[in-house]
Amino acid sequence: MRDAGEIKEDFCRIGHRLFAEALTGANFGNLSIRVGDGFYITRRGSYLDTPGEPVYVPLEGASPPQASSEYRVHRQIYKKTPHLAVVHAHPPFAIALSILYDGISPVDSEGLMFCPFIPVVNGSPGSEELALNVSQGLLSSSVAIARCHGTFAGGKDLDEAYIRTSIAEHSCRILTLLRK
Repeated sequence: MRDAGEIKEDFCRIGHRLFAEALTGANFGNLSIRVGDGFYITRRGSYLDTPGEPVYVPLEGASPPQASSEYRVHRQIYKKTPHLAVVHAHPPFAIALSILYDGISPVDSEGLMFCPFIPVVNGSPGSEELALNVSQGLLSSSVAIARCHGTFAGGKDLDEAYIRTSIAEHSCRILTLLRK
């Protein structure tokens, strides 16, 4: 089983990639990894490239106050889907298209191959409604977009969830360019 130090290194590495690719900004977004009967998640208000110590959240019961405010979404994803890692980012093109559409159908080859349909779901950030809707969306797709808020991507590890986030944003950029 991985320890908190290794998970912190993964959080920093993936956080750097998210910033470098402009998939998130400031202290937006969060990362988590499933471990045992719970998961490690980034701290509330932390910058993803310098997240501090990860916070362990059990699948049942109270969450520590230091955990990201989106811990409910991550918890539901781990309860309802087979994903072992989650990346929540705020990619601007995906957010923009989520305002216009109830689902995104990529037209580029990578999008068609890896996320042929991206559901757009509703719910206020950090709410149980959002948690249920995102977890439902991730049963049929590897990425879901919370309307006006950001993407949630699942995977077998953070690298796979990051790649899916990147592909979803790339597909949304292509669709935006085609709209002009």
